Amino acid sequence: MNSDAIRTSIDLPRDLHRRLHEAAARKGCSARKLILAGIERAVEETRSSRPSRRLSLDPPLIPLAGRRIRVTNQEVYELIEFP
Repeated sequence: MNSDAIRTSIDLPRDLHRRLHEAAARKGCSARKLILAGIERAVEETRSSRPSRRLSLDPPLIPLAGRRIRVTNQEVYELIEFP
């Protein structure tokens, strides 16, 4: 057993235990390997479905008020002195 591994136990219904071993035999692997693959797949699914924490600014957080000022990047650089 790997020194980084943690041993745990679960109680399985008899029918599920039997089907687990049958599925492992069909795949030609151990029940342990099949269980680990299932757990890894479940963990990855929850990780990928997790919403991103980035703030969406579409629509803006503060509604626009007054008239809009249209300024290009070039005009900003001409108006403001940068070091």
